Amino acid sequence: MIVSKTPGLLIPLFLICLAVSMLDAQTSTQATGRSLAKFEPPQGQFLFFIGQDLGAIGGLDQYREGYCDSFDFPAGFTTYTNFSPGGESFGFIARGNDGIKSKANWGAGDNCAQCVIDDPDFGYSLVSIGLSLVNHEKAVAKGDRDHLIRELGEWIKGLGRRPVFLRIGYEFDGWDWNHYKKKHYLAAWQRIHSIFSEMKVENVAFVWQSKGTGSNQEVLEEWYPGDDLVDWCGYSYFGGPDEEMIVFARKHGKPVFIAEATPVFEMDGLYFDTRLTNPKIAQQAWEQWFVPFLETLHKNADVIKAFSYINVNWSAQAMWVTNPTFQQVDSRIQVSEFISERWKAEVAKPSYPTPSAALWEALWKE
Repeated sequence: MIVSKTPGLLIPLFLICLAVSMLDAQTSTQATGRSLAKFEPPQGQFLFFIGQDLGAIGGLDQYREGYCDSFDFPAGFTTYTNFSPGGESFGFIARGNDGIKSKANWGAGDNCAQCVIDDPDFGYSLVSIGLSLVNHEKAVAKGDRDHLIRELGEWIKGLGRRPVFLRIGYEFDGWDWNHYKKKHYLAAWQRIHSIFSEMKVENVAFVWQSKGTGSNQEVLEEWYPGDDLVDWCGYSYFGGPDEEMIVFARKHGKPVFIAEATPVFEMDGLYFDTRLTNPKIAQQAWEQWFVPFLETLHKNADVIKAFSYINVNWSAQAMWVTNPTFQQVDSRIQVSEFISERWKAEVAKPSYPTPSAALWEALWKE
């Protein structure tokens, strides 16, 4: 599918394909037995995001070696921020809402949502925001971070009709690194949702994201904010798929956002070299990770409707150099000719809509 990266210049073929998809939406709803959620595309379409820092995204004046410098722009991009003022990470001291209006680097590359949005090539890109509450979920729940909630809400609202997917306290069950307290986490989620509703922040979908493995249905139910407070379920996909969240989402009638995905080789708790710069490893990664990942999307197309691929050299970023999971990972697709050729063929399919005014309109209408 071909669409200009410049807002306002649309190729008629895209509009035709999108119109057909919209006509199929009613059939899709009947097939799944549920109504489409906020900003959910019809069955058979996947909103593809790229992340998770400016260098990984690329396509920007000062960042010219990322995904968008080698491939057509996907539907959206992923970025991160926090409600954790005073928190320290690799020399960076957080103030709260870092990486939204200006650049911030807490050890995992430069983040700046506004920097991407201000570039005309990203004029119709969707936005996925990972919002960290680490060590501050109780303060958020008590109201001590209301000013940060309102600041973020005003920024999102100021984007007009640009769809934003907000992952509050992402990987809530990553107790080894996020160590959230359930009582405060759930109360913080409710407070953020309530204030956004009061502010009439309409262009946001709330995404509830697990770490991807290890939490059964009982745990998920205990940590679930509730059907009325969650628009999408989500999970991280590193070593493999998470059937638990897919089962949970179907049970609750929610679409699934694979909100973080990158190839990782793991066996019996040991992690192995997954640098796609190595041709042999790249071929292995395609066969053992990319193919199963794409199969997961397509076989669960009734519920999986979005994913974000993390296109970064993890092993070169300060946050991950001693991390056992990611210290040997370079997931940049463009560094492998073998993977690039196959990836281009996959994402050129009509299943992966590209950014445009027509996509926004379709997502708002669904």
